[in-house]
Amino acid sequence: MSKFSDAATTSHTLSLAAMEEASRIGQRTADIEHLLLALVLSEQSAGQVLRSMGITLESARAAVNEQHSAQLASLGVNSGLPPQGRIVFHETGGYEWSDRALAVIKRASGGGRRGTAADVLGELMTEPSGMIDQILRRLNTAPDQVIALIDEAQHFTAFKPRHSIRPDQRSGSIEAFIPAAVEQVWVLLYSPSRIPQWEPTINEIAGNDPLGRIHIGERWSARTRTQRPDGKQLRIKPEFQTQDVELVACRDATLIEWQFTFPESARANIKRIRIELEPAAGGTQLHIHLRWERNANRVVHPWIELLLRPLVRFGIWMQLSQLSGGIGRVFR
Repeated sequence: MSKFSDAATTSHTLSLAAMEEASRIGQRTADIEHLLLALVLSEQSAGQVLRSMGITLESARAAVNEQHSAQLASLGVNSGLPPQGRIVFHETGGYEWSDRALAVIKRASGGGRRGTAADVLGELMTEPSGMIDQILRRLNTAPDQVIALIDEAQHFTAFKPRHSIRPDQRSGSIEAFIPAAVEQVWVLLYSPSRIPQWEPTINEIAGNDPLGRIHIGERWSARTRTQRPDGKQLRIKPEFQTQDVELVACRDATLIEWQFTFPESARANIKRIRIELEPAAGGTQLHIHLRWERNANRVVHPWIELLLRPLVRFGIWMQLSQLSGGIGRVFR
């Protein structure tokens, strides 16, 4: 990926996670502590380094709350912090970065740096307010230790997630970290009735989950989502309002693949989502592969396909981002 792509992808992913964390406590401005929480969730080397140090999302949230409480107490305020709730970012609006958090992200893309999560984490470790230093001390570590591990991690391929987008093949893959055990994530992905919790186009699955194991080739009827989380209506053509969901591959707790088709459309493409799971420090690492198979009844001229490649690339990347984000939010 180019430097611009690296920076844009990282900025989007961190912004989304940080603003989701801010939304849990009713805030609309994501600050440096929310950026730290987003980095703990990162699938890139920055997140892997933090989690290898024993820093989990739960412990990092607790350290942030303790630091905020200590700051309020130092000002003579003992009323406590607002209660933490669920993520409501996608149901609300008006979110933005604080000036100091935005400055950290901008510095991470300056000079010869690519704006990766490791670059952002490195800049965050030297943020002058002292808040991050105090939070890390509550986590029994310090900025210097984090920086040393970041530098060391850059030399190991195990710390380099695989991302790829192939617009010519209408496919792409992305890695994601989920803050839950493999067994918990598997139950979510394996259950047909829970697909609407993580697949953004599905509103509901007809019927209940079978009592026993499900088998390759089994199908379920689904209704396409016609309303966004914020309540705004989506314009969905009638022939795309029903989907068939089929299990096409399954290997206990390690791999699952679902196929999505539109039975009422003679020209609709076929979508396949393949997810591999493996244990990771503090949770589960996912490798998500998305592919659109062209319908034989749908003919597209090569020159039109070539012109559309930038849009296809963006669309595939956005769909992968929504899938990984949807799975992660279930466990946050």
